[in-house]
Amino acid sequence: MIAGLSTRSLFEPKSLGDALKMLRDEGPLTPLAGCTDLYVTLNFGTLEDRRFLNLWRLKALRTIEVRGGTLSIGALATYTDIRRSRLVAGWLPMLAAAALEVGGAQIQNRGTIGGNVANGSPAGDTLPVLAAADAIVVLRSARDTRRVPFTDFYTGYRRSVRRADEIIVAFEIPRIRGRQWFRKVGTRAAQAISKVVVAGIAYAPARRRARGSGNRVSVAVGSVAPTVLRARRTELALANGASLEAAQRTLLEEIEPIDDVRSTAEYRCRVAANLLARFVNEASHR
Repeated sequence: MIAGLSTRSLFEPKSLGDALKMLRDEGPLTPLAGCTDLYVTLNFGTLEDRRFLNLWRLKALRTIEVRGGTLSIGALATYTDIRRSRLVAGWLPMLAAAALEVGGAQIQNRGTIGGNVANGSPAGDTLPVLAAADAIVVLRSARDTRRVPFTDFYTGYRRSVRRADEIIVAFEIPRIRGRQWFRKVGTRAAQAISKVVVAGIAYAPARRRARGSGNRVSVAVGSVAPTVLRARRTELALANGASLEAAQRTLLEEIEPIDDVRSTAEYRCRVAANLLARFVNEASHR
């Protein structure tokens, strides 16, 4: 039940600079854009925040472009923007695949990639893609800009290094020379929160490799830990030529799934191991 609207304030910046000054001078403020997550907590009456900064009209944060050999995706790019972008399709197709899995048309038209990351749910569909792709989170404040590796962004469940005076303005993704892979397992084929979500990259093999070594891969998993997990030990095992079964055992040692209303820890372990096998098998046969 929606309650307490009269006790809340909304600030309407006309530009990014205006928004950053409001954060500095009027804070603390909670940035909002598509509101696909925020309205859920508002509807349930669990939203504690009272003062908000509306970023939705800041078109400068919707840009998707390639600059200096890096794909830059504005934080306010919607899932629909990402699905329709030829640059994303050519550079990071697994992100386009993830965007297609997020909710229905209404959610895809309003939800933003910046909001998905800021919300910090370990079940966020785009998060494993950004983790596997070695994305950089670009943060701006009135005083400076800083770039944080995506894998260093989260400090705990729904907690991050973003300061109260900062806004996520973009994500930067380096050129990826390898096969990209994305799979989401949910209750239904569409419009469902993920039980397990995996993104992977099988990089082009080096010309010379030591005997017994495998190919370099990148693997990230969502919904199996308090934050999205970059499976570094599993990656190393595969790169060192470990068998699939050994790599699966390593992955199960890395993840920390829980029982909740959507699934059980046991099921998540089984699915994560199976998705790793699918990724490795499909990557090796292309």
